[in-house]
Amino acid sequence: MSLLATLLATILLLVLLISFCKINPFISFLIVAFIAGRLLGIPFQQLASSVQKGIGDMAGSTLIVLCSGAMIGKLVAVSGAAEVIASRMMRIFGERYIQWGMLFTGFIIGIPIFYNVGFVLVVPIIFTLAHQYKLPIVFVGLPMLASLSVAHGFLPPHPSPSALVSIFHADLGKTLLWGLIVAFPTLVLAGPVFSSIIKNIRPVGEPPLIAHLKKPDQLPSVFNSFFSALLPVFLLILTSFIKYLVPDQSLAGQAASFISEPSVLMILSVLFCSLSLGVFLGKTMKQVMSLFEEAIKEIAVLILIIACSGALKQVITDSGAGNQIAEFFKQSQVNPLLLGWIIAATLRVCIGSATAAGLTAAGIILPLMSHSSINPSLMVLSIGSGSLMFSHVNDPGFWMFKEYFNLSLKDTFRSWSLMETIVSVVGLAGVMLLNTFL
Repeated sequence: MSLLATLLATILLLVLLISFCKINPFISFLIVAFIAGRLLGIPFQQLASSVQKGIGDMAGSTLIVLCSGAMIGKLVAVSGAAEVIASRMMRIFGERYIQWGMLFTGFIIGIPIFYNVGFVLVVPIIFTLAHQYKLPIVFVGLPMLASLSVAHGFLPPHPSPSALVSIFHADLGKTLLWGLIVAFPTLVLAGPVFSSIIKNIRPVGEPPLIAHLKKPDQLPSVFNSFFSALLPVFLLILTSFIKYLVPDQSLAGQAASFISEPSVLMILSVLFCSLSLGVFLGKTMKQVMSLFEEAIKEIAVLILIIACSGALKQVITDSGAGNQIAEFFKQSQVNPLLLGWIIAATLRVCIGSATAAGLTAAGIILPLMSHSSINPSLMVLSIGSGSLMFSHVNDPGFWMFKEYFNLSLKDTFRSWSLMETIVSVVGLAGVMLLNTFL
């Protein structure tokens, strides 16, 4: 019990540093890792190396994936590929099924593009379509934003699920496949169904109409836009199919295993997109590299936060506390998937950051995995679902939605916060259902 009290105190300290002291999560994780290490009995001469090892292990396993994902997302945004995807999807679904068009558009755009970038990118599309069809802006926009949120919490190569895949040594292909399965009912309920219920919510004033910046002749083709944006997914599907058909020791099997490694897969996708959405559209290689530099700068702090979350995980492991935690929860008979979700959801409500909540929960739940038969890919999805729970005033996404859509505080809670809660709860239900069949 004293051990659990120590861990709870360090987590509470993390919450206080981030929420009340407004200290950057990168610094907060470092402070808490050193304090936790000492409280858990790690000697001073070993503490620094333990923290460094945790940071190095986490950065080493996620750095290429995160940076590559940012680069692809930047090209998809700047080239106009996202606009092409949105235009084509709306042509397919039309005004009658506009919500479904927005849902699938947000999901396709959300796979390669990080959440904050995707949010800013799709807002002009939402405003333009709401104005064109004379529809309530929340009714049009919420399905698209729900899709972005689900992709952010469930699917690699987004930062949190990518890091969770690394922490739990989960299979990337299975995580992506099962994430897509869980995502579909989640999106339907949180998107078209929920937005139809609250469609009467109106802005305090009229939100601005933002025109598209690209002329039609400057945009990539439809095939190029879809194929480039979804290339990591296509490669994962292809390599998984090849590995299923051929022996592991064959040349084709070894090649498929190599390409399916997250870092290799993402680098190949970056190289292809550099040409398809860069050089072949008239940009010089220097301009493409400049865009990549901007993309890395935009996620630099996020990379540091993710890396430093590894420090807290490592001190828990090195102190031997992890095994004691595992034994305690093993005796409690609580389903590890539910436990992971509860911890992540609680931290999300307290901290506001989905990434910080998910990674902290992973560090706590990781020791339990060695004593459990739970599939690690399902644990990734469970914690990812919990990390999206009830976004409110301590989450930047809450204020982005409120200000862009010009809503009152009450209506932002009724729309955005409840949408995120639906995503979290339905996501957990999907994971638990999958667990009964696997």
